[in-house]
Amino acid sequence: MAKIAQVSAKYIVHAEIQIEGVVDRPDVIGAIFGQTEGLLGSDLELRELQRSGRIGRIEVNVDTKSGKSFGNIILPSSLDKAETSIVAASLEIIQRIGPCNAKIKVSMIEDVRVSKRQFVVDRAKELLKNLMESVMPDSQELADEVSYAVRVMEIQEYGKERLPAGPGIAESDEIILVEGRADVLNLLKNGFKNVIAMNGTNVPETIIELSKKKTITAFVDGDRGGDLIIKELGGVAELDFVTKAPDGKEVEELTKKEIHKALRNRVAFEQAKSDIIQSLPESRPVVRTDDRRPPVRDTRDTRGTSFRDRRSAPPVRPAPPLTGGKPKEPTDKEKESFGAMLEDLIGTRGAYILDPKLNILGKVPLSELQGTIKSLKSGIYAVVFDGVIDKDIASTAERAYVNFLVAMDTKVKIAGRVKILISDDL
Repeated sequence: MAKIAQVSAKYIVHAEIQIEGVVDRPDVIGAIFGQTEGLLGSDLELRELQRSGRIGRIEVNVDTKSGKSFGNIILPSSLDKAETSIVAASLEIIQRIGPCNAKIKVSMIEDVRVSKRQFVVDRAKELLKNLMESVMPDSQELADEVSYAVRVMEIQEYGKERLPAGPGIAESDEIILVEGRADVLNLLKNGFKNVIAMNGTNVPETIIELSKKKTITAFVDGDRGGDLIIKELGGVAELDFVTKAPDGKEVEELTKKEIHKALRNRVAFEQAKSDIIQSLPESRPVVRTDDRRPPVRDTRDTRGTSFRDRRSAPPVRPAPPLTGGKPKEPTDKEKESFGAMLEDLIGTRGAYILDPKLNILGKVPLSELQGTIKSLKSGIYAVVFDGVIDKDIASTAERAYVNFLVAMDTKVKIAGRVKILISDDL
């Protein structure tokens, strides 16, 4: 009778069933059709929906133990979200199955498209990597484009702080330590696999532990900020060598020749330390996380949008706390802008950070979103990302006084003063 299977459904209703007696599977299915008949009107009649292929074959799994039956119900649907929810709720009105009292509870409604979209993205990455390994590009432009995609796939997260790193950290005796994610990508592009980033000026515990086991070369930008980072590193980690980018340049901007030259000219940490101490006045202490404006993680997306802690940039103005404990409602213009940005992010697993004028302050990978919000602490008006809102992201956003969280879907219905919007709302 049914014309739709789980693989072609948009939503799948999962329900749990408890029966005060022993029944068989046909008894359960009969109760579902019999007790919901005429309840929702002709448009949502289960038998008619199955005939038209909008509701699939209802699967019932029942086990019996100690004279009682329990199990689950799976109902695939190609209706819209509201109609699927109504059909799912109708299952809970069933109170008897055969001669026995029964209770049905809908545990969740699964959006099949989310898992399908993630499968498509993961499979596309795998196919692209295989293509890069087996096919020679016809031009330098194509080679550069594909190489960048492979570099992004090669980058890993290392340690409990999930630091951006190359794939050669574990097996290499020597480690190159850089400032941010964009620096790691540039070194991966030029063949260096044993590279890891600090992600800010605060020295992570992972870096301290690595410095005790491996030979560490700190490779910093050619500015005063690089000197500050070397000085702070030397206070907590066991550095072996130090090198810098040419004056006024950043590691992420260097060519292969410049990188090799800088690494050949590295010096012992003790020598670099004495030079830096002489160049930095004692009246200016090392900048730490607790006495400077919130840091921003170094992240650069394919469009070139940079999210780096520029020490010469003006401080971020704190956003005023939300009042009344109620979420702010978006205007029609804001909803239109959020919808366009969310559509633009589909398949990227990225996030846009927005100011009150809906200007994009920067784009970060979804894996770094919580850390970025925590480091900024304030000044974020809205966050739009390709993913699912969970309790941790919602809690972090509320503490940072974020007004809107916009995503493909959500596991959280209410997040205090933060207004949650998903694709269906836009």
